[in-house]
Amino acid sequence: MNFEYFVARRIVASKDYKSSISAPIIKIAITAIALGLAIMMVSMATGVGLQKKIREKVSAFNGDILITNYDTNFSNDSQAPILKDQGFYPEFNLAEGIDHIQAVALKGGVIRTETDFEGVVVKGVGTDFKWGFFDEYLKEGRIPDFSGNLNDEILISKYHANRLGFQLGDRVNTFFLQEGKTQKARSRGFTIVGIYSSGFQQFDEQFLIADIRHVQRLNNWGEHQIGAFELFVSDFDKIQEVGNVVYEEIPSNMDSLTIRDKYYTIFEWLDLFDFNIILIVGIMILIAGINMITALLVLILERTQMIGILKAIGSSDWSVRKVFLYNAAYIVCIGLFWGNLVGIGLLLIQKFGKVISLDPETYYVTEAPIHFDGFHILLLNVGTLALCLIMLLVPSYFVTKISPVKAIRFE
Repeated sequence: MNFEYFVARRIVASKDYKSSISAPIIKIAITAIALGLAIMMVSMATGVGLQKKIREKVSAFNGDILITNYDTNFSNDSQAPILKDQGFYPEFNLAEGIDHIQAVALKGGVIRTETDFEGVVVKGVGTDFKWGFFDEYLKEGRIPDFSGNLNDEILISKYHANRLGFQLGDRVNTFFLQEGKTQKARSRGFTIVGIYSSGFQQFDEQFLIADIRHVQRLNNWGEHQIGAFELFVSDFDKIQEVGNVVYEEIPSNMDSLTIRDKYYTIFEWLDLFDFNIILIVGIMILIAGINMITALLVLILERTQMIGILKAIGSSDWSVRKVFLYNAAYIVCIGLFWGNLVGIGLLLIQKFGKVISLDPETYYVTEAPIHFDGFHILLLNVGTLALCLIMLLVPSYFVTKISPVKAIRFE
């Protein structure tokens, strides 16, 4: 091994190597590997980042698993209440993998101003609500405080604020249609204490966050009646498995649904990203491998006399092949170095500079999100190096076909 490695280093260090016919081809191969790795890193970081960010936004407004009365059909208006006093609340113990549960209630209404009106869904939440997501989305003001007595504080979206001309501290008159024979409308006045923007247009144009006690009073419910329970899983990849367990364990008068099922089209679209990432990675590795095969064949042809001399002094075919494989590995590593430099640099620029923006109506985010994962970067580097070397085993086989006598006389 030491002998082959020494010969490979001598080839790389030789002056005629850098000025030989193979030099420009090797530079092209290095460039292909560098650009390929950079593209793979960007596609994986942005693809996984987009999946993660959209999933977080859907979970923020719906939870990961929704438990409701069996007759509500998961509508945006909680009509059939369920009791808050359940054996699985406030600590969900019917299935593993649930790290939070919260009680909510929804009520459809209309915001009316002097010149305009807008339909909204008032989401009533309590002290158990998971505000962590909205800390990131909060653009102005603060998170409402529902820990004390009933108050009229609300969190409104920037979409509604811009559309209806609202600012922090403004009063919002909201009207609700009551079910019954008379179909009377009831009104509630709220005060804006915070304005959020998730970038998810489908939710921003719907939800207004208020105290759950307002929804309970509007629906003539008791304090122990709610619209639904929202559950959050610790591992989203196991959401279907956990969701099935939840469905089997909850009382028979309740139903459950995962957000993957509720927003099927969104998650089907997100799943396509996995295929796209695999396709891009496969194409880039194939291009890098083809360039390296070309470079190795040229290098073998250029070093035919050296191959003949090594064989003449007793080197085996595999020993000579390893000389060129070590040399190829060195070239691939150079490409990987520059690829990491370019790829990580581009990702850092996007992460902190946010230079690439996206249409939220199409992608549900305002800029391309970046997800850094050291394991993914390591896997791309090791995988690219390993697959390139495996692909190079075939062209290195041509070394065995070279006759020492003919090679030494080769010009």
